[in-house]
Amino acid sequence: MKENYIQQVQLPSGVVHVYAGPELFKSFDYQVFQMANNNLQIPNQVYMSYTPDVHVGVGTCIGTTAVWNTHDGYVSPSIVGSDIGCGMRVHMTNLHKDELKDVKLRRKLVKTIEKYLPVEDHARGHFSDIRLENIVTKGLHGLPKKYIPDGYTPRKATSLTHVESSKFTLDENALNRFPSDVWHRSHRQLGTLGNGNHFAEIQSIEIAEENREVAEAWGLFDGQVVVMIHSGSRAWGGSVSQYCSSDMLKVMRMNGLGTADPKLLFAPLDHPAAQTYVNLMYSALNYAVVNRHLITYAIREAGKDVFGSKFEMTTLYDLMHNYAWEEKHEGESYFVHRKGATRSLPAGHPDNPQPYQNTGHPALIPGSMGTASYIMVGAQGGKANFHSICHGAGRIRSRSATKRLITLNEFASSMRVGTDEEIVVNQRSLESILDESPQAYKDVDQIIESVVGAGLAEVVAKCKPLAAVKGAK
Repeated sequence: MKENYIQQVQLPSGVVHVYAGPELFKSFDYQVFQMANNNLQIPNQVYMSYTPDVHVGVGTCIGTTAVWNTHDGYVSPSIVGSDIGCGMRVHMTNLHKDELKDVKLRRKLVKTIEKYLPVEDHARGHFSDIRLENIVTKGLHGLPKKYIPDGYTPRKATSLTHVESSKFTLDENALNRFPSDVWHRSHRQLGTLGNGNHFAEIQSIEIAEENREVAEAWGLFDGQVVVMIHSGSRAWGGSVSQYCSSDMLKVMRMNGLGTADPKLLFAPLDHPAAQTYVNLMYSALNYAVVNRHLITYAIREAGKDVFGSKFEMTTLYDLMHNYAWEEKHEGESYFVHRKGATRSLPAGHPDNPQPYQNTGHPALIPGSMGTASYIMVGAQGGKANFHSICHGAGRIRSRSATKRLITLNEFASSMRVGTDEEIVVNQRSLESILDESPQAYKDVDQIIESVVGAGLAEVVAKCKPLAAVKGAK
C-alpha cells in the first residue's frame, strides 16, 4: 500500500512529510526529528519533507526538501549544504560488460584513469588553460570548444542538452568579495574528484522490464557499461558557505531570527545578504556541473587509451542534489531547497530538458561502494513531494564509527577481492577508504523500494559496479 511509505509527522513547530517504508522509518534517529523541528521554525515555510536516505547533517539533515513561496520566502545555506551543486552524472559507453570480464583489464582501466584524473586531495587538475571566471559565470558555456568533444557534431551532441542546467545566471558583482587565494585554489581543483563519498565508477546495467521502452529511448541496453560520477563544487562551493555565514548571522541577529541550533542559518530572500548568497550559490552550481564534465573528459581520454579511438561516452544526464532555486508548481512560484535530494520529473513535465520531454529525465541514485546504483524516472505521484526523491543510500554510521566497527576483511569481502568478480578500486590499501565501505551506509535497495512504494519514481535500470576510482585524503 502506498500509504505505508508516507508518514506525516506532527512536531511542535509543524509537519514534516517522511517518505520511507516502516522498517526504515523505525530506524531514524531522534536527532532527525529534532532537526526537522528546528528547520520548521524558519518563518513562512510552506512544505518540508524527508526522503528515505535521511541522516543527520550540519544544521539540516541530508535528505531534506524545504519550500517557500518566492514572494515572502527565505534562503538557508544550511538547507543547501557546504558542497553546493554536488551531484551525479552518467555517461553511456559503447562497451558491453563482457568486454571487461578480465580483472586485469579493469585494473588497467583504473590505472589509466588515474593518469588523467588527479585523485590526491591537493593535486592540481589538468585544465590550467581554462579561465575560471568563465566557468563560474557561464557554466558549461564557458568552456573552450576543445573540451566539448561532441560540439563538432551538433546533431549528436549531448554535452549541453542532457543536463539539468548548463548555465545559472547570476549578478557577477557578487564575485568581487572572493579573495585571490580562493580563485587560485578553485582553479587548481577544476576537473578533480575530491575525497569522502565522491567517486567515478564503472558499472554495467540491467534494464527493468517494466520500463524497457523508456530505457531504450534513452539509449540504454542490457549489459551496457556506463560511467557514473559523483562530485561537486570543491573549494569554490565551500568558500561560498564560509564567506556568507557571517553575513547571515548578522541578518539573523538584527531581525531577531534563530532556532535552538546555532548552525541553522537563514535570511529573508529579499535581503541583500541573501541575494549575495544566492548569486554566489549559482556560481558554485556552474562550477559543479563543469567539474563533473571535466572529470568525464579525463575518463574519456583514458578510455580511448585502453579501448582505442572508437571508444564512446555519451551523456545520459547530469543533475544536482545540493541546491536551492526557483521552480513553478501548478502555476505558483516557489523557492525550493534540496539538500541530499534529487529532482525527478515525470513524462510531460514542462521543466524536463527538451530531449526528455516525452519520457521524463533520468534520476541518478548511487548506492554505496560495492553495491548497486539506480537510474530512475519520475512518476506522476511525485508532485506531492515537489518531485523530490532520494540522492543515495544515506549513511548509518559516522566515519569514525565505521573505522572502529568494520574490519578490513569485511570490507574486502563486500568488494569480492581476490575473485574474478572483484570490484577494482584505485586505492592501494582498502584501509584508506574503510570509512566509505558499504557497511557505512543504509541498504540502497530498501531506499529504492520506499521511493517506488511511495509513488515518487520508478526504476529504469540497475547499475552494478565493476570498478571504482576514489579520491585520496
